[in-house]
Amino acid sequence: MGREVHRVPLGFNWPLNKVWEGFLKPDHFGEDQCPDCKIGYSPQAQNLYDLWYGKLPFDPASTGSAPWRHDTLAVRALAERHIRSAPEFYGTGETATAREAQRLADLFNQQWSHHLSQDDIDALIAAERLHDFTHTRSREEGWQKIDPPVRPTAEQINEWSLTGFGHDGINAHVVIEARCEREGIETRCPTCKGHSSLERYEGQRAEAEAWEPTNPPKGEGWQLWETVSEGSPISPVFASADELAGWMSDPARGHRWVPPAAAAKFIAEGWAPSFVSTASTGVVSGVEWVGHHTDDERPDRSATS
Repeated sequence: MGREVHRVPLGFNWPLNKVWEGFLKPDHFGEDQCPDCKIGYSPQAQNLYDLWYGKLPFDPASTGSAPWRHDTLAVRALAERHIRSAPEFYGTGETATAREAQRLADLFNQQWSHHLSQDDIDALIAAERLHDFTHTRSREEGWQKIDPPVRPTAEQINEWSLTGFGHDGINAHVVIEARCEREGIETRCPTCKGHSSLERYEGQRAEAEAWEPTNPPKGEGWQLWETVSEGSPISPVFASADELAGWMSDPARGHRWVPPAAAAKFIAEGWAPSFVSTASTGVVSGVEWVGHHTDDERPDRSATS
């Protein structure tokens, strides 16, 4: 996500701040919603999905898990963190902490995601979804599997799920699919085969998958585009790089203004992130950062915003 320079025809007149039509998949590729499912799951798998997120009544005992309590250390620690971060909302003192801890315990006890069985954990291990427990990581070698292999317990993972990011949607699908397989249940909706939608005509899905975006036409002009959305122009088309740099460094642009030298270097580079945050400079415009730093110091396009 950021800013980039496009070379377009001098007469290119696509509206500013409107996503280029070639970047948007045509509406006629849209399929009809499946009448028999919500997200492609069979009725049984959908029930498991709802249990995962606490949308249906859940009993921790169903997976052999013990209910969380207000005085469970992990629950208590999270409650204390909440109290410290927003005492004006939660209150202060032991009464407030105990009340928040009980609220959290009740919430966690409603969701299968915080009460997985060892079978569920083994499915996540097999899918390599628990790297924090089964792998080590270094800058030089990346993720490396621990040898001999480590098999985290359900108790460990369930406690871990209470803090940080915990499980994501991929983990939910892995566990649901594994349980369906163990119990001989079809995971996918039989009507749409798991797509959650139905083709309006034969071959529609294949056509949609084969579709590729097309770039704006090439030309002699110079134009600034944003890539925070799919991509749209945010400047007029100029006849030269110098004219585009002059527009970018016009004081009339207010907080979007960048120094002339920075604008020129950015245009030569062709791309910058929306912003860059460092300990020394704080949050600054990505265009200005690229314009003021050497190639070695510039941010990696794949790892910036």
